[in-house]
Amino acid sequence: MKVLVATDKPFAAVAVEGIKKELDNAGIEMILLEKYGEKSKLIEAIADVDGVIVRSDILDAEVLNAAKKLKIAVRAGAGYDNIDLAAATANGVCVMNTPGQNSNAVAELVFGMAVMMARNGYNGTSGTELKGKKLGIHAFGQVGRNVARIAKGFGMEVYAFDPYCPAEVIEAEGVTALTDINEMYATCQYISLHIPATPETKKSINYDLLNRMPKGAVLINTARKEVVDEEQLVKLMEERADFRYISDIKPDNAPVFAEKFEGRYFFTPKKMGAQTAEANINAGIAAARQSAGFLKEGIDKFRVNK
Repeated sequence: MKVLVATDKPFAAVAVEGIKKELDNAGIEMILLEKYGEKSKLIEAIADVDGVIVRSDILDAEVLNAAKKLKIAVRAGAGYDNIDLAAATANGVCVMNTPGQNSNAVAELVFGMAVMMARNGYNGTSGTELKGKKLGIHAFGQVGRNVARIAKGFGMEVYAFDPYCPAEVIEAEGVTALTDINEMYATCQYISLHIPATPETKKSINYDLLNRMPKGAVLINTARKEVVDEEQLVKLMEERADFRYISDIKPDNAPVFAEKFEGRYFFTPKKMGAQTAEANINAGIAAARQSAGFLKEGIDKFRVNK
């Protein structure tokens, strides 16, 4: 059996070593394809393997249709919108992600950006503190739980809204569970987004919701840019000089922010919430372990398609 590690943006060398060790121990050959650049090279490499591990690499219908022997595809990370789930299912391919492996890295970035914004980008002027501020966590998955843990260390009041997570689970973490999304936005000066991009969530973070936030509002997005209605966000920020936006996903209308909202926004150069050495290693090794578990024993605990 063979598993292809296809990463146009490569894993760290130590992560590749860990992946190879996991696969070797399972008697599975690792095929490595890095910095391949052209889609045709991915199509050629995936044609004769039983499994594939990717990062942000695109596995669309064309790629999956070419993978005649493929049984499993694992996204080393939490988000998996780079994989065509319908095409995978049609081709009999199990798709998994590696939830939780990047969660601490993303959560730490949330606070790195939050502190920077609270201190006005370290421009020498008087800023504010996070202690005592109300933080709303929109979706209480692995990242949200790590955000809550760190927020409590800052002395923040922490709230969460997640219709798919039982209130008792949220409350057990010392977080106030809210059942009304409008209440959370109206209550919290800081909101941290952790929702996936789905037909239901795309552009769901809109003018009406954000305008409920108190004075001095800060929206933090380490989820997906598609969940925010960017045009309505600009409209809101034009009307409310107190509103700020920080994100590790540069919006499509980023030039508008540069023109109109100096000092009130920050975007990382590229999506980098999971870009730490530790997260890189953890996600890669987890992906290898899950690939081996599925190919050898049929374990599909983290399957995301039907």
